[in-house]
Amino acid sequence: MDPVDALAPWLPLIAMLGLVIGLMSVAGWIYLTRLRIEKGYPLENSWGKAIYPRTSTEEIERIKLLSQENAQLRAELGSVKDRLANVERIVTDDSHCVSAEIERLRLPN
Repeated sequence: MDPVDALAPWLPLIAMLGLVIGLMSVAGWIYLTRLRIEKGYPLENSWGKAIYPRTSTEEIERIKLLSQENAQLRAELGSVKDRLANVERIVTDDSHCVSAEIERLRLPN
C-alpha cells in the first residue's frame, strides 16, 4: 500500500485539526491583547519592547510620591529595627545586668 493512499483518508481531519489549532492561537492572542489593554499594561512588539510607553506627567508625579513614601518607610523600618534590637538585648540579658545598668544610668555623673 502506498503511504499517500494510507494518509488520504486522514487528510480532512489533519487539515481541520491544523485549522482549529491556528484559530485557537489567534483567539488566544486577541484575548491576551484585550486583557493587557483593559489592565493598562503597555503593548509589546515582537522584541518585547513597549509599543507606547506611558509617561504622562500624572504618572511621573505618582512615581515621585511613591519613591518618597518608600524612603520614609525605609527610615521608619530602620528605627524599628534598632528599637527591636534594644528590646531583644534587654530580654536576653540576665536580670541583674539590666537592673545594674538601669541603676548606673539613674546615678548622676
